[in-house]
Formats: sequence, structure tokens, C-alpha cells
Amino acid sequence: MKKSALQVARASYQPKLPVSLTGPVRAVEGAPTQSVADQEEIKALFPNTYGLPELTFERNPNPEPGKPVNVGVILSGGQAPGGHNVICGLFDGIKKINRDSRLYGFLMGPGGLVDHNYVELTSDIIDEYRNTGGFDIIGSGRTKLEKQEQFDKGLEILKKLDITALVIIGGDDSNTNAAVLAEYYKQIGAGVQVIGCPKTIDGDLKNEVIEASFGFDTATKTYSELIGNIQRDCFSAKKYWHFIKLMGRSASHIALECALQTQPNVCIISEEVEAENMTLQDVVDYIADIVSARASRGMNFGTVLIPEGLIEFIPAMKNLIAELNDLLASKPEIAQLPGEEQRQFVIDNLTEANSRTYASLPAGVARQLTLDRDPHGNVQVSLIETEKLLSEMVATRLEKMRMEGSYAGKFNALHHFFGYEGRCAAPSNFDADYCYALGYNAACLIAAGVTGYMSSLRNLTNPSVQWHAGGIPITMMFNMERRHGEMKPVIQKALVKLNGTPFRRFAAKRDDWAINTSYIFPGPIQYFGPSEVCDQPTLTLRYEQLGK
Repeated sequence: MKKSALQVARASYQPKLPVSLTGPVRAVEGAPTQSVADQEEIKALFPNTYGLPELTFERNPNPEPGKPVNVGVILSGGQAPGGHNVICGLFDGIKKINRDSRLYGFLMGPGGLVDHNYVELTSDIIDEYRNTGGFDIIGSGRTKLEKQEQFDKGLEILKKLDITALVIIGGDDSNTNAAVLAEYYKQIGAGVQVIGCPKTIDGDLKNEVIEASFGFDTATKTYSELIGNIQRDCFSAKKYWHFIKLMGRSASHIALECALQTQPNVCIISEEVEAENMTLQDVVDYIADIVSARASRGMNFGTVLIPEGLIEFIPAMKNLIAELNDLLASKPEIAQLPGEEQRQFVIDNLTEANSRTYASLPAGVARQLTLDRDPHGNVQVSLIETEKLLSEMVATRLEKMRMEGSYAGKFNALHHFFGYEGRCAAPSNFDADYCYALGYNAACLIAAGVTGYMSSLRNLTNPSVQWHAGGIPITMMFNMERRHGEMKPVIQKALVKLNGTPFRRFAAKRDDWAINTSYIFPGPIQYFGPSEVCDQPTLTLRYEQLGK
């Protein structure tokens, strides 16, 4: 396969491991842990893997020879930059334990484990994928591992290949499944360890012990380049308002990070909308007032950043969606009804308040809310054209203001949705290092003989050689949430903290950005050059960890 000059150059990049992982290691146990909430319920569900201690790795002055180990690996859920490096780090890590160790990749996600579709990953294959974007080395999928028959079917192929450890690379739902699988295999004495790695560009898989999910750094830098390009064009033409929807269903971390990097005129943060109990019209009025204020200064242009999950955070819409989820779970045939018949059926079967909210929506948006759910039972918000809905409502509001004599500008809207553009980008130096170290660290957890742990690296604002390596019990991150109409244990999502430094930095500047044109143009990700250009973590991480 022909490669670009950048691909060739990146293939030779050597990710920098934390010093603690550069030689033989030993695991040091910390204090026992407990879940972030609902401790009794979760302890009862995970009697074999609950309450485990945190682990840290340090250099081992008296290492013993490692035995060969066969390991399986799964890429689960949506793609994120750096996934290939996790697998490369895992491969190098188990080969470091013993050169006769073997790595098997299950194809197209968890379904590959259940259906026994796999490939052995040899050095010839691995070397083709170092420092590359995408998940194409083995593919990914969204099959949920949650049924005993799936676990048992997967165990058949694990036993056949003599695999004694399974690494699941995924987001919060995928790692929830990893914890369930670890508990089941421990309960039946299957002799299979299960280790998770934190992946999601959304940035919502983080907490006190997981500082960042991989892929967030690269994706937000990719989106920020595109936003910067649009803002340069916007500033040049001076005649368009660009409404830009960004990935981030459950949290607004991507929108916030991109706003900090590019300084747009408007950025909506879903968590603030919910906290302020704002209606959809409140959001529209906020944007329209900024459009009007800029028009009064002769600036009929600007940029608006919108998180894709905004609709779910508007309190009235959130209540509606929660009831719709339960209704669709109990009556899945609703999704197949024709347009008007479906609309009326939903209206007739909702509580009064939610029925009114649903009836007030444009037909297209209402229809999108009743489309098939994703495998986790959630609304597929990426299919809801929030950017167009908002711009149309802003146009209507501006016309009303024109009639009232409070607006005399011009409003022409263009629309963008940045999602897939960032999911498979070539990883930044930060993500290349972080992902490789996560995979190598997972191999160390396997060597330590533990199960139900997530690979963890901390101190991430420092150079990678200074990162702290270890493992976190996955149950430590659990709480109980309603899914498909039932309460289930899941990893608690990390939302934007309105009292956190990243949001406060944004909030302190946004009024100035709204009226003045203060755009920043980040440009493309740089892989070669001075560290301050190539190796910097996200502003979000920097502000969270350093508070400045």
C-alpha cells in the first residue's frame, strides 16, 4: 500500500513511556476502593471484583522471568485517535514479559469474541499500524457484552486459543461491560483476566483517577483547526453566521475545549443550560441577542458552537426523552409507524407535560426523537440537526426583532457538523504517547494477575516520562442509572463542571468574544518541531490539573 510522506515519517516515531514502565515493574497496592455512589447495590452485584485496591507500578529491582501469555484485544464502540497505539503498546508489553507471548485481535468489536472471528497480531501487522489513526487493524463494533450466553460463547474461543487475558478498549459503556465480564469469569473460575482502557473523544470518561480518555486531545485539535479555518473565512467574507455542531452527546467537553482554543462568538454549554433551567427559546434568544449586538456594529457574521447533546440537556426536553426512552423500550413498534400516526400515538401515550412539549416540536425534530435507539438505549442525537433547528429559530426571532425595530442587520446561516472528521485522525504526539503507554501498562496489569481493572496514567500535564502508571478497579467508577427502563450499574459519566477552572476561564471571556472578533486560528496538528508546538495537552487538561 502506498503511503504519504507523513505516514512514513510517523511510522518511525517512538512513543515515550513513563520511566516507571521502562524496565521490570512490580505492582504496589493502595487502599481498598468503593464505588462513587450506590455502594451497597454495586457491591452486591460485583462480590468478586468490588473493593479492590488501586495499583501503582514502580521499578522492580528483583524481577523474575515472565511466562508466555496469550492475550485477546477488542476495540469497542466509536473510533478514537490512538487506538492502534494502545494495541501496539500492549503487543510490545506482553513481548517484553516473554517473547513467546501472543496477541489475538477479535474482529469488528465484541461481536468478534462472541462469533469467534479473530486474527493473530504479529509484528509484521503491528508495525504497519504504529502511530496511525483509525481502528482498521481489527475493526470495531457496538455489540454489548451483557448476556451469559455471550460470555460463555466467548469463553469457548478464549479456551481454544489458550487466552488468559482480554483487553477491552472502549468508552464508559464498553468498560462497564468489561467489569461485568470480569466479574462473571471470576465467579465461575474461568481463569481469564479482563482489563479495560479508557477511550472516547467525548472526554466524558474521566474522574479523579482517570485524568483523560484517549482520542480527546487529537479530536479537539482537529475540530479546532477546522473551526479556525471557518473563522478565518468568516472574518474574510463578513457575511455568514456559521452554526457548528460538535460531537459530545452526554457532555460538552469537546465544545468547551474547542471554544477555549478558537474563541468563537457563541458557544453553548449543555450543562449550563440544564443548571439554569433554560428553555429552547432561551437559548435561541441568547444567540439572537448576540447576532443583533454584532449587527449594530456592522458585523453580520460570526460562529456558534453547539454540542450535539444539547437537546437532551434542556430540562423539558430531557424529561420528554427519558419518558420516550421508556415508551420505546416497552413498545418498540412505535418506530415503524408512519409519520403522523406515530406522532399522534406518542402524544396520546405521554404524560401531559411531556405530551405538550412533544406536540410543540417541528415534525422533523419530533420524528428524529423517535428513531431507533443506539445499542445502549440512547437517542441518536447526532441525527438531530440541532444546528439547523437553532439557526431557523434564531432567524425567526430576528425577524420579530426587526418588526419591533430592535434589529436591522442581515442574517445568513451556514451549517456544519464535525464528527467523523476527528475520530480517526493521526494521533497527536500526546495521544500517540498516551495510548502506547496505556497499552503497555495494560500488559503490566496482566502480568500482575489482576482482573476488573482499567489501565490508568496520571500526571498527564507533565512530560510523558514523568507520568504515573497503575490500575484502577472499574467498579470504583460505578453508579446506578436507568437504562432500557431498568436500573443498571454503569460508569458515571463526567460532565463539564460549572465550577471547574476550564468553564470559569471560558465564562470570564465569552462576553468579550461575543461582541468583539477575537478569533484564534490553531492550524493543523504539528508532529515535528518544538515541544511547545507539538507536545502540549489540551487546555482543558492543563486548566484542570494546573488551575491556570
